[in-house]
Amino acid sequence: MTTKLQILGTGCPKCRLLTEHAERAARELGLDYELEKVTEIEKIFEFGIVATPALVVDGEIKVFGHVPSTTKLKELLAGPGVASS
Repeated sequence: MTTKLQILGTGCPKCRLLTEHAERAARELGLDYELEKVTEIEKIFEFGIVATPALVVDGEIKVFGHVPSTTKLKELLAGPGVASS
């Protein structure tokens, strides 16, 4: 099953760093994943977050307003509801 990762943010340095950390975590866990960058403000607002960057995993907001370490993201991605291959 493919895990859908969405990075919400306008492309700022923190957004790019969150993208790097999320991809590294997913690769290290061996996840089959698809990455989407959501950069349009209107679409970001639809998620109801109050600060970017944000990480949405399979439709569920996991992180917003800061950039966790790759290790922390691995813990979030390996949690319930996220399948690894």
